[in-house]
Amino acid sequence: MAFSHTNSKGQTYFLNSKDVTLKSTGRVQTIYYFSKDERSTGLDAVPAGKTVVENSKTGLPFLKKA
Repeated sequence: MAFSHTNSKGQTYFLNSKDVTLKSTGRVQTIYYFSKDERSTGLDAVPAGKTVVENSKTGLPFLKKA
């Protein structure tokens, strides 16, 4: 089951991750994002050193360094 976060507006978002290759350096970097639907790329927990923060205007969650 993927990690989920319910924002102040009552909407539930699921945490996902994806490995992308940067065009400029060719380095592989993991990106984290939230989606409204549960996907196969879902994570079970928040990565170490990160916390979930909510945008006060839109209610969209995002990860921030702890």
